[in-house]
Amino acid sequence: MRLRRLRYRAWHRGTKEMDLLLGPYADARLELMNGAELDRFETLLEEVDTDLQAWLMGQEPAPQDADHELLADLLKFRTAK
Repeated sequence: MRLRRLRYRAWHRGTKEMDLLLGPYADARLELMNGAELDRFETLLEEVDTDLQAWLMGQEPAPQDADHELLADLLKFRTAK
């Protein structure tokens, strides 16, 4: 149930751009994540879309308290295609 909820939240962000950034990542990675990693992804989904998009698109640096490791993995996933 948790995985379905996280996948839904990743694909239904409110903007198509964020759906396309987070949705495919969720489809590919959620099944492989442990509980702590799911917690981190869930926390990332709490971020404001405009901030998260700016970080992922390299328009603004992520704040120090952001999960830089997870953001880097998202960027690596996005550019690997």
